[in-house]
Amino acid sequence: MTNQTDRIAGKFLGKKVSGSDEYNPDLLVAVPRIENRERYGIIKNNLPFIGFDVWQAYEFSAMTENGLPVTRVMKLKYNCDNDFLVESKSLKLYLNSFNMSRFGATTIDCLHICKKLIEKDLSEKLKTDVRVNFLDNNTSRVEIFNRFKNIMDFVDEKNLVIDTFKEAPELIEIENRKTEKEYYLTFDSLRSNCRVTHQPDFGDAFIYYKSKKHIKEESLVKYLCSFRSEYHFHEECCEMIFKRIYDMLDKEDELFVCALYTRRGGIDISPVRQSLNCSKDFASALMDLTKFARCGIKQ
Repeated sequence: MTNQTDRIAGKFLGKKVSGSDEYNPDLLVAVPRIENRERYGIIKNNLPFIGFDVWQAYEFSAMTENGLPVTRVMKLKYNCDNDFLVESKSLKLYLNSFNMSRFGATTIDCLHICKKLIEKDLSEKLKTDVRVNFLDNNTSRVEIFNRFKNIMDFVDEKNLVIDTFKEAPELIEIENRKTEKEYYLTFDSLRSNCRVTHQPDFGDAFIYYKSKKHIKEESLVKYLCSFRSEYHFHEECCEMIFKRIYDMLDKEDELFVCALYTRRGGIDISPVRQSLNCSKDFASALMDLTKFARCGIKQ
């Protein structure tokens, strides 16, 4: 049975759409976050996390008034405490509507006009503040997660058996320890599927937590693998992983979860969620849109 979220998101997803040869903000589709959040006990007025969604469009292009093509990597960011996320295919169609549109006398003018238009259109559609920036070819690529270690380094791979591929929080095993410790883990084989088209999405998961509790790495690998046959948007998967771990840790513990998905159709999505008391400055580094070209281990 199709729910409200699937119906709204399915306006363009899974359908042949010609798009537009002229700038057209009406192509944007806002998808409510509430349905999936309610399933996992994530309450709108009492979110257990802060964070944001970062999108990178690698193929943004428009033209100057004289017809000179202008092409850049475009980054946009908005917080996760609003009611909506932007549906990915609608964003692609919207950005493509700039391709044959003409703005400004120079390249700089063109980019400035496009930035203001995109920020205005998305902010109005998502009812939140959306920031946009364009990266040129000289932008440095930085890796801010150099303390994270591959979770498989802590697992006996030969004896690891994975047989659950629907999200199963009961797979997570916790043990108590006498002292508090920080854990920096990354898993490069996260896979889920689009909830509308069922096309596979691949990404890297980054998990940091500080606690006297220890999540057994083998059990965490099993849990992350259980998303392999799940059908959710990227943002939803990130929030599900966060909430499951959050519920098993103590309330004073720190937690950070980031899912860096690889791009499809020229756009990738990197949702970030962290506990309200997280002392690490992950968020500030990620929000530096002028320096963050790709923050994961895959370049």
